[in-house]
Amino acid sequence: MQVHPGDTADQIATEMAEKDVVASASAFFNAAVQNDSMTSVQPGFYNLKSQVPAAQAVTGLVDPNSRVGALVISEGRQLHDTRDVNTGATKRGIYTLISEASCLPTPSGQQKCVSVEELKEAGANPNLAALGVPDWAAARVKSVPDRTRQLEGLIAAGKWDFDPRESAAEILTTLVSGSAAKYEATGIDRAGNAVGLSPYDLLVAASLVERESLPDDFGKVARVIVNRLAAPQRLELDSTVNYALDTTELATTDGDRAKVTPWNTYAMDGLPATPISSPSIGAVEAVEKAPAGDWLYFVTIDDKGTTLFTKSYTEHLENSKKALASGILDSGR
Repeated sequence: MQVHPGDTADQIATEMAEKDVVASASAFFNAAVQNDSMTSVQPGFYNLKSQVPAAQAVTGLVDPNSRVGALVISEGRQLHDTRDVNTGATKRGIYTLISEASCLPTPSGQQKCVSVEELKEAGANPNLAALGVPDWAAARVKSVPDRTRQLEGLIAAGKWDFDPRESAAEILTTLVSGSAAKYEATGIDRAGNAVGLSPYDLLVAASLVERESLPDDFGKVARVIVNRLAAPQRLELDSTVNYALDTTELATTDGDRAKVTPWNTYAMDGLPATPISSPSIGAVEAVEKAPAGDWLYFVTIDDKGTTLFTKSYTEHLENSKKALASGILDSGR
């Protein structure tokens, strides 16, 4: 059953009776008002036993383990799993997180989940409208060179609830269409004009900002990207090198930077073919409202995230020496 935002105990009781969880709404309501934990019940989907006593139904609803289809996507997360070069740790991608959140217990005691492969297949569907892809992104998404990555960036970071009984395609449509609404609430379909970017390119740029900096520097990094695109000057961002490799590392090798991919901004002009992650709303707004500045270069010089910005390439080289001296650019490859 689903608890909707703003549902009262009375409304939940009615839903419980309609779903045959309890015999009557009044019985559930009377049990609910006696359980203080009812105030902590969050909107979302819950897996409950049917035809149970009202008190047991309330206990089931307030049990966190009853919650299903709850998904949290952190800022900068990619669709596919990635590996940290230095630690070897795997960071679960969005498809993996969706798969895990979709699991429901079966009568045999096993878990039934939408698989990652089902999500990848559904996410590669060329029927973009069926996936909920907004009009402002459709033309660019249609030309993405790797269909398994066509939804990159189109599932926004944040908390989500979906019905785990749905198919992979239905779940993705829920998330993509909901994300489009989130992005559009920032004015993404209009704000790009101020920085000379289409809405989709603005989303791509925001994903770079997310992966290249801490929130305090979002605005400056956004301005560097906008300035370089206008120059024009290659972006040369290490995050775009890592993306095609499905790895993460602050440093990159000469060989990897030389590889020509649809995302590697060392080996291509302009923006990558797609976003390289799911940006936060803060990163999107940073590009929409990029502050005035003439910066063309930036480098992070320590593990605290201290980042230096400059217009001068000579000064940038001096800043880069500080980064090298700190060891932050040492490669694990």
